[in-house]
Amino acid sequence: MKKILFIAMLTSLIIACSDSKDIDDIKPEIDTNVSFAFPKQCTTLYFGEDFNFSALFTDNIELGSYSISLHNNFDHHSHSTEVTECELGEIKTPVNPFTFIQDFEIPDNLTEYEANQSITIPTGDENGLFDEGDYHFFISLTDKQGWSTQKGLSIKIMHRE
Repeated sequence: MKKILFIAMLTSLIIACSDSKDIDDIKPEIDTNVSFAFPKQCTTLYFGEDFNFSALFTDNIELGSYSISLHNNFDHHSHSTEVTECELGEIKTPVNPFTFIQDFEIPDNLTEYEANQSITIPTGDENGLFDEGDYHFFISLTDKQGWSTQKGLSIKIMHRE
């Protein structure tokens, strides 16, 4: 009986060790410090204009998808992941803030991907011009195994004079 118990425990240990090699426990990475990355911390974007979002995404096994969210920071909340602080405008109550949320797929079987996505910022909507001022540019990257990482940049979105 002791021999059977020992063999069962040894088998369980071997299976557990071999399975742990297949477990992905590393989050993907978002690199906005590469030369082609845009926007950077403290960048000013303009309503009524297009810009190209660019960043380098990497993962140890396989990338999955990413999303971009732009939302107002008129109350000066923080989820910036950057060391550099930007000069903020006055705290204000939103009247017609701009919001953008979109998901993007990454082609299969990639461990490195240079994101390059054209984004249009409209000048306004049926309620009038969008509020200019402090905004967050929030990037979320998920790998195929479900691990995710985020990067929050503080930016301004303004109307050109």
